[in-house]
Amino acid sequence: MKIRSALAFAVLAALAVSLGSPRTARAGAPDHPKELRSGYQKIGALLILKQQGLLEKRLAAQGVSVSWVEFQSGPPLVEALNAGAIDFGYTGDTPPIFAQASGVNFVYVASIPNPGKSNAILVRNDSGIKTLADLRGKKIALVKGSSAHNVLVQALAKANVPWSDITPVYLQPADAGAAIQSGAVDAWSIWDPFYAVGERYPGVHVLTDAEGIAPSNSFFLASRDYATRYPATIKAVVEETQSAWRWSEHHQDELAQTLADASGVDLSAEKVVAARGNYEISYISPAVARRQQSIADTFSKLGLIPKAVQISDAVWTPGGTPVSANAEGQR
Repeated sequence: MKIRSALAFAVLAALAVSLGSPRTARAGAPDHPKELRSGYQKIGALLILKQQGLLEKRLAAQGVSVSWVEFQSGPPLVEALNAGAIDFGYTGDTPPIFAQASGVNFVYVASIPNPGKSNAILVRNDSGIKTLADLRGKKIALVKGSSAHNVLVQALAKANVPWSDITPVYLQPADAGAAIQSGAVDAWSIWDPFYAVGERYPGVHVLTDAEGIAPSNSFFLASRDYATRYPATIKAVVEETQSAWRWSEHHQDELAQTLADASGVDLSAEKVVAARGNYEISYISPAVARRQQSIADTFSKLGLIPKAVQISDAVWTPGGTPVSANAEGQR
């Protein structure tokens, strides 16, 4: 009996070691992934990070490879995040709101303040549009679910023009630029560098930029599963992006050249883009979450997203501390 009991105990002990408790299995999980797939656009901090190769150097020591996937705007980037095609990316304020309302399982990781200097509404000279109120009844090009969408929503609200009183024409930037030049649309809500290019079109001028109308933030996003499993990798991406962006602030001529080389946009226009940029990157604060919540609430009230969202449900922080999106600090 003693021998039989001892054997039984040994078998159970071995089984426990081989299976492990959930806590043990979690502790033994790899600290680093094999790969980081980052989505980027031909603008901003991630483009500079890619060009400098800083992230590849840092993650190589941990056996993590880095790959880059290019997107023309934020909405398709978020779609790729949802499809599992990328792990990380950068967008304006509105794409993640549409994504969260559609059930995309992502998290906000960090942000760059966008006071509004890099977004604008451009109008044709022959459109008869002299004030925001004159947008009523006009055809306006924009990328659906992009930062330009929020700028237009806020501009119309400022002029007391209902969303239903304009005709939105949903086009990607290249097509929208052609549309305003041809007269197919009257106005165009857009961001840099397309803004810097569009304001030089013959017969087109700036009605307003978004400063004082739609201040917001741009965001770095990650797959929720990836950020949960590999927080050290996400922190490394943010830190290296901060480093690349600080360099950009103090080397704006080199920044403009890199942007021009990547985008094909005229160097003089990219110098304007660099001068209008904001170079602060930080993890998500309660103030940033509140501003994003306000935008989400507006889109929900207008019926532009399928359901209301709670921004704080999708905020990731390095220490796992919850971030509230309302002024009282409560959900």
